[in-house]
Amino acid sequence: MLTYNPIADAPSYITPLVMQIYVVVMALLVIGGTILDTLHKKSAKYFFRYKKESDAMATRRLGSGERLAIAVATAAHDVLASGEFCNPRRRLAHLLTMYGFIFFVVTTVILVFAYPTAEAAPAWVTALWHIGALMVCVGGYWFWFTMRVDVAAEGHPWYRVVRADLFVLSLLATTTFALIWSFLQWRDAGLWATFFFWLFVAAATVLFGTVFWSKFAHMFYKPAAAYQRRVAEANGAMDSLPPPADKPAQFGLGINRELPRHY
Repeated sequence: MLTYNPIADAPSYITPLVMQIYVVVMALLVIGGTILDTLHKKSAKYFFRYKKESDAMATRRLGSGERLAIAVATAAHDVLASGEFCNPRRRLAHLLTMYGFIFFVVTTVILVFAYPTAEAAPAWVTALWHIGALMVCVGGYWFWFTMRVDVAAEGHPWYRVVRADLFVLSLLATTTFALIWSFLQWRDAGLWATFFFWLFVAAATVLFGTVFWSKFAHMFYKPAAAYQRRVAEANGAMDSLPPPADKPAQFGLGINRELPRHY
């Protein structure tokens, strides 16, 4: 099954051109939703104000080489390794979900644009498509049922859903329905395969079309926040803040001086 290209059989319900247009539209929805989310939450304004305050409170200036090194360290630690998570189980679940999502999206684009009707697509592409979806399911369901904040810290049941859960639930639905559809299509299950194909499309549409309301955009500006924090630590701006109090409060730069707690 790992070498099977389900996209090649999709033209029985949808033409390759329509599939390609759909992928482009979903990409535009992500870009547009991220921009709207940034404007609505005033994230860009916050980052520029943060930078201005950080520069004003800095005790030394950073050279371009130092800034480049900070950017590389941020990418390696905060982005590629998800080092902000203190809980190793939470970190592993996040990495499985993140890299699985990347594999799944990239190979979907490759299959849709390069091999939309070729059953003999490169084995590594189809394998990564299935493995990526499976990684998302493993990491996502592991997080949802055992490590979600409401479950781990507040004792709420796993089926308690709020708007912040839209991203993870639509992501899990997308990859779950994709795997079921691929298996049924591979087994030539007829109407059942068609049914799960459209469930897969519907879930993907919710995932990419609700960026403005979900936490999808968070993955784009979180690295920028991590970089700003590292710069503030390196240029001495963090040292200008008052020491932590018994009840941590927000100080200049909007930084909470409390130790992070990730569940």
